[in-house]
Amino acid sequence: MSLLDQSLGEIATSVAGATAVFHQHKLDFCCGGQLSLREALAKRQLPTDDIVKALQTLQQQPTEHIDWRTVPVKQLIEHILTRFHQRHRQQLPELCRLARRVEHVHGQDPQCPAGLADHLDDMYQELESHMMKEEQILFPMLAGGIYPAGPISVMEEEHLQHGDALEKLDQLTNDITLPADACNTWTALYIGLKELKEDLMQHILLENHILFVQPSSAIKDDHRQTCCGSCQ
Repeated sequence: MSLLDQSLGEIATSVAGATAVFHQHKLDFCCGGQLSLREALAKRQLPTDDIVKALQTLQQQPTEHIDWRTVPVKQLIEHILTRFHQRHRQQLPELCRLARRVEHVHGQDPQCPAGLADHLDDMYQELESHMMKEEQILFPMLAGGIYPAGPISVMEEEHLQHGDALEKLDQLTNDITLPADACNTWTALYIGLKELKEDLMQHILLENHILFVQPSSAIKDDHRQTCCGSCQ
């Protein structure tokens, strides 16, 4: 199948380095990962040839990239817990602290990201609640081979909300663009924001397009239960 006809999610999970190309061109491969590359490029009115060539070059390069579609579910869950859940819990409190410092010191600067600290605090609260539901309810079910429709749909809906939060983050920070005379604290804040954004998008990608997709060998549809309400 042509790259143009594959979804952003498929490309991001199968071509090592593709997410960097998508980040460069602001293509949403996590919450918007169901769009084909052709549709996504048309939507953003981006040139086709250069981006396809960049992806084809990546396909031809030797890599030690792990294809998470081929690993056991329990191993993927452990990776998500250690690489993303633990990391987000480290990232966000420090980013909140840095943002409050920048807003306090540089509040009169027209480029100051006013409201960023409160937004990051809201993101942290929402993400913590989301991760706890995954850890306590959904992940144990997936590890046991049960793919419950209700909890999965709730998590996917919350992923859309996280995507909206990242869009607001971009709006508050001019696409995380530092002013020329930014101090060290402001610089550290924006470096951390870029890392958070990339990590959260990769996190959502792995869940939406790999972890939540029932493998053909998994327990059949009669186990794809509806939510009992505890995940709401």
